[in-house]
Amino acid sequence: MAEKKKQLMNETVYQALRGIIVSRRFEPGQWVNVEELARELGVSRTPVWEATRRLTQEGILRTIPNRGVFMADRPWERVRDILEVRGSLDRLAGSLAVQRIRRPMLDKIARCLPEQLKALEASDIVAYYAADIRFHRLIAEAADNAYLKGLYESVTTHVFPTRFSIIAIIPTLYVVHQEIVGGLGDRDREKVDRAVLRHGEILMTHLKGQMAADAQTEAAVRHIKETSKRPEPRLKRRKAQR
Repeated sequence: MAEKKKQLMNETVYQALRGIIVSRRFEPGQWVNVEELARELGVSRTPVWEATRRLTQEGILRTIPNRGVFMADRPWERVRDILEVRGSLDRLAGSLAVQRIRRPMLDKIARCLPEQLKALEASDIVAYYAADIRFHRLIAEAADNAYLKGLYESVTTHVFPTRFSIIAIIPTLYVVHQEIVGGLGDRDREKVDRAVLRHGEILMTHLKGQMAADAQTEAAVRHIKETSKRPEPRLKRRKAQR
């Protein structure tokens, strides 16, 4: 009984920490204060350390000896790979949800839209991310496929933390979300698939733009460093006036 209780506690803390990460509280490379998390969750440090160990194995956290636990900082190419997989899962979830969704679930998904709009109007990015994640999770749940849902949860966690920001495209994504809800309500598979496909294309296009901008910045910094190594020009003395 004690062992089962311990396992349940570890799983609860693990899921709670994953939720905190997905909510984008931590930035890439940021130190994770285990003691502070333990106080916040109302548990001892042991289950928090166990959760960080699991998340380190999954590549979401990294542990540096004698320094602590830090958020992973993924290269752009890794973010691209993750978004490609998530896009495929989104399309499969949408296709299955069209066939299997029920009214109560459709209502839950639809209620995410005013939450997103409220966050957008208030420029509350954290609240928008939370509503956005809930929106896509519910669609995966509506697909009624436990294996798909598990994969989606894993991929969603791996998207964060990352330097990739969707702030500039949130209004466009919100409109696409409306189209997805409309397609689900009509049980129109093609409509849902078109909207989900567009959603993925918008994300990938934006990501490529950020990758290009980052590459330009890095190139500029390298150029500045290289030129700064050159010896400074010597100033000739003025000729004495007669």
